[in-house]
Amino acid sequence: MKVFLFLFSLLLFSFVSKAQLNDSIEVSQPAWGNQPIIIQPHGVVTDGFNYWEEKFTGHWSGIYLGLNGLANEDYSMYLDEEAGFLDVDLLRSTVLQINLIQFSKGLQRTRNTIGLVTGLGMELQTYFLDKKTSIEQGPVRIEPVERFYDSKQKSKLSSMYLSVPLLIEFQVPVKNYGNRIYLAGGLVASKRLSTHTKVKYRENGKKEKLKMPDDFYMHDIRFSGMLRVGYRWINLFASYDLQPLFKDEKGPVLYPFSFGLALISF
Repeated sequence: MKVFLFLFSLLLFSFVSKAQLNDSIEVSQPAWGNQPIIIQPHGVVTDGFNYWEEKFTGHWSGIYLGLNGLANEDYSMYLDEEAGFLDVDLLRSTVLQINLIQFSKGLQRTRNTIGLVTGLGMELQTYFLDKKTSIEQGPVRIEPVERFYDSKQKSKLSSMYLSVPLLIEFQVPVKNYGNRIYLAGGLVASKRLSTHTKVKYRENGKKEKLKMPDDFYMHDIRFSGMLRVGYRWINLFASYDLQPLFKDEKGPVLYPFSFGLALISF
């Protein structure tokens, strides 16, 4: 009888201990991956990591390469034979973005999938023009000018900007918590640092170039709408300027746009 009571007491103690353990710890399967999560009274952790305390990290920093062009052309202030003098070769006109500084701020208390992104970057824009055509800053407006040195010459218009974005970004975990589709949109303010035209040509078999720096009646500060989307190593961007390339009545009405992808993101 004593042995029976001892075994019964031991069995009851084991059952109560197991019930208490199950009340404090629960293992479940998250929607975003195959890794189990241990739910404890102090929070949600897995392998000692608290998902809800992870900081939001956006997507801005990196090196991006793309193409740029000019849309919604209006040459009504020029003669018919001058119209289109800033038509660009889209497949050769490039934009290079070097974004080295990034700041991210989450907007949720118990999640890290929505936040604001800002930072600092450099942008180099190059527009390849017709090989015989360039531009110069006239007394009252931009004027087309024809420069011809040899049949293989190249003509382009280049600008450098310092850019500061303000983007809102949405992220959706896919299969694994760390792998997320993201979509970001907002404004980018840019300060123009320099602009020049350049004509490259050969003279007596020697490479020559004619470089003409000026502001060309361009805006010192520009504002662009930007959209960025990506998943893992695929990161794409597109932007469209909210004001024309040149100041009012100082040149043809042209709206710059660009699109491309990340070479390196970090």
